[in-house]
Amino acid sequence: MRVYFHLPYRQTEGVVRAHANNKVPSVPDYSTVNRRINKLNIKLNSRIGNDIVIVLDSTGIKVTNRGEWLPHKWNVGRKGYLKIHVAVDIKKKRIVSLEVTSEEVHDGSKLKVLVDRAMESNNVKRVIADGAYDSNENFRFLCQNDIEPAIRVRKNSSLSIGGGRRKRCRTHSQRKEVVLNQLKNYKRWKHDINYGYRWIAETAFSSIKRMFGEYVSARKFPNMVKEMLVKVSLYNMFTSMK
Repeated sequence: MRVYFHLPYRQTEGVVRAHANNKVPSVPDYSTVNRRINKLNIKLNSRIGNDIVIVLDSTGIKVTNRGEWLPHKWNVGRKGYLKIHVAVDIKKKRIVSLEVTSEEVHDGSKLKVLVDRAMESNNVKRVIADGAYDSNENFRFLCQNDIEPAIRVRKNSSLSIGGGRRKRCRTHSQRKEVVLNQLKNYKRWKHDINYGYRWIAETAFSSIKRMFGEYVSARKFPNMVKEMLVKVSLYNMFTSMK
């Protein structure tokens, strides 16, 4: 109720007291509500099915709701962003794993964490992601777990890197195959692996921001993470009700 209606903790306490109607022996105050919410054990890796296909992407969430006027006009007041990394199932459109970081963290470094959490309750068949996730380490990790990579490689990708006095580092075999397929016929590769389903992650981001706002109200980073977990779990609940 607090997250969906964008209520501060004091107003949340007031709404609970009004609905209790003197029938509840003890209504927690706003500070107790705050502590209890931040101690919730929320898990997103619910069972969806076998051979699921997930889309990886990230978006920014503001850590304040003061607007853009101060940083735009006076170059003050910017407090940065949270970066929300998600893995979304393309059929059920549910978020199966979530990682919250600062804005400096690169998208590609979170592929292993997102996929690992998705595999805790589901068998992942394919991972669809943009060029930010293109690296030999990510392709190697997916190959070791028998997951098909549907990652767009960089336009200037070569089949081997390194040279000179540096030790030569060969491109991973699975990435080499993806590079060859994209160079041969990029449109066919996109069609064959359903690369266009990346829009599902963008839809999830849009839905979360429209329902719960583009910012977090918490001030401490652990509480910000907990708030985003609550919002994503509510999004999954609403999605499952369709």
